[in-house]
Amino acid sequence: MTSRWGLRYKRSMSDPTDTTDNAAHWRPRTAPTLAEIEIMAHEAFEKLPEKFRSLCEGLIIHVDDYASEEVLDEMEIDNELDLMGLFQGVGLPFRSESTSGDMPNMIWLYRIPMLVYWAEHEETLGTVITHVLVHEIGHHFGMSDEDMEAIEAAAG
Repeated sequence: MTSRWGLRYKRSMSDPTDTTDNAAHWRPRTAPTLAEIEIMAHEAFEKLPEKFRSLCEGLIIHVDDYASEEVLDEMEIDNELDLMGLFQGVGLPFRSESTSGDMPNMIWLYRIPMLVYWAEHEETLGTVITHVLVHEIGHHFGMSDEDMEAIEAAAG
């Protein structure tokens, strides 16, 4: 059957691998909440290789809809959709005993920019979240893109 927009669809979704009509699957769904994104982020972090996770002992993952105006101004970012995540803290290799009063390492994930990116690309939301986590931690420690790609691949 053809809709007025020229898209082909079927009336039933008896074959879950058939992608000609995903509307029935998506119709009752809403965008993931802040809490749901946070759960997905913790699950993604736990799948990362132990050696990588150990770089961020005590890491706190926090999710907001967008980065604050202060962060955007500090980073000279004009569009709030351009920032999907941010690492704040001092990684384990850079800590010293004299810095015991430091704030914990934190990753900030920004829900709306990640959802917009997800909607515009052919990736799962879990893949996007894992990518942002790995890149925020990896760039902080000076890892190459190739190293981060290997870590993402190891995480599944």
